[in-house]
This record gives sequence, structure tokens and C-alpha cells, in this order.
Amino acid sequence: MSRLDFTPYRRSTVGFDRLFDLLESQARNSGGGDNYPPFNLQKQGEDNYRITLAVAGFKPADIDITAQQNLLIVQGKKRDESEVDGEMLHLGIANRGFERRFELADFGRVENARLEDGLLNIDLVREVPEAMKPKKIAVNGHTNLEIVKSDDEVQGKIAQGEANAA
Repeated sequence: MSRLDFTPYRRSTVGFDRLFDLLESQARNSGGGDNYPPFNLQKQGEDNYRITLAVAGFKPADIDITAQQNLLIVQGKKRDESEVDGEMLHLGIANRGFERRFELADFGRVENARLEDGLLNIDLVREVPEAMKPKKIAVNGHTNLEIVKSDDEVQGKIAQGEANAA
């Protein structure tokens, strides 16, 4: 098993400890882990994502979705074998419980969850608070940005000023 060593990056960065811990834990857990149920990750926009899990045979009451800070846990409860009528000759559809964990980005939240046609779709949105969004900082109380008006706007203002003067 190869181990990732982020020590050189940890020395030259500040505040990324959580990211490096996450990468190292994913590398540890990815070796021979359980791949049930299979899933897709889809980016649908700048801050919109969808997780699709193949959960054939599960009903909405069998699935539990828990969203915590930076963590989404999807659990499926094993169905009761006594619900099957008759004798089972071949069992090819998995009838087992599962738990999938997804690490979410900061400010990520679950917007919607739907189960249809054996697929569980979980829509996620990343909403960055206004206070956390990038903003321009003035140097010595002055901004270096000027609003440049087009020639049409300048001509319109001149014409409007001449009309007001008359």
C-alpha cells in the first residue's frame, strides 16, 4: 500500500490541515473498500451538484439520509426476508444494508432527495454566505477602480445637459 505524504505541503501552507487529513483518510479507505451501492457524482452548475445512488429494491422508508456539517451519510436498511412470497431459487439482487459517506464542501447543504426508478438522487447546493465572498479592499480609503462609460452614454449625458440648459 502506498502512503501519500503531504508533509512538504503542510509546511508551506496555512489552514489546509482539514484538506490534507481528508485526502489521507480517503487514500487509506479506498483500498479494497465496499463499492455498494454504486453511485455517480455530477456537477450541474457553478454551485449545484447531484449524487445518484443505485438502490434497486429499496423503498423511501428503507433509506435514511443525514446531513451534518461537511458530511452526508446515506444509509439503507436491509429488507425483511419474510416479505418474499414463495421459495427463493436465486438471489441475484443484493438485499443488504449499506452506508455511504460523502464529505461535503464548506457551506454545502442538501436541497432535495428523490427516489425514482431505483435511483436515489440527492441534489446539493453550496451557498457561500455574503460575509465569506471575495470583496475588493480599498487602499488608503480609495478604490483603484473607475467606472468607464461608453461613448454613447457620454454623448447622451451631453445631449441631456444641453436640453436641460435650454
